[in-house]
Amino acid sequence: MQQNYQDAMAMVRKFDEPDLFLMFTCNPSWSEILNSMEGVQRPEDRPDIIVHVFNMKLKELLEDICKHGIFGTVLAYIYVIEFQKRGLPHAHILLTLDSESKIRTKDAIDKFECRTSRSLH
Repeated sequence: MQQNYQDAMAMVRKFDEPDLFLMFTCNPSWSEILNSMEGVQRPEDRPDIIVHVFNMKLKELLEDICKHGIFGTVLAYIYVIEFQKRGLPHAHILLTLDSESKIRTKDAIDKFECRTSRSLH
């Protein structure tokens, strides 16, 4: 944990403070999870499937953010995965954007919110 903290602080030193904080939470009702259930199984009976689907969706989200630039150009990102009391994973993601992608005005926030809500559904 100490090494992860030091890595995060090194990123802040090099790329400046993060611009966005995202929390990505697993949904046990995702069709990929429900379609993998056998018989009378429920999602909580198969934590292996839940974690596998969550990791696939997290990887896809990070690809959309970093490679496809839905939030702009990302200079650096770091994330940590935690588990809720119910056993569902969630990720805390910090993004550092380049100077052209930073949100500076209320109009930019409105544009940003509209674009992300359409992109992520």
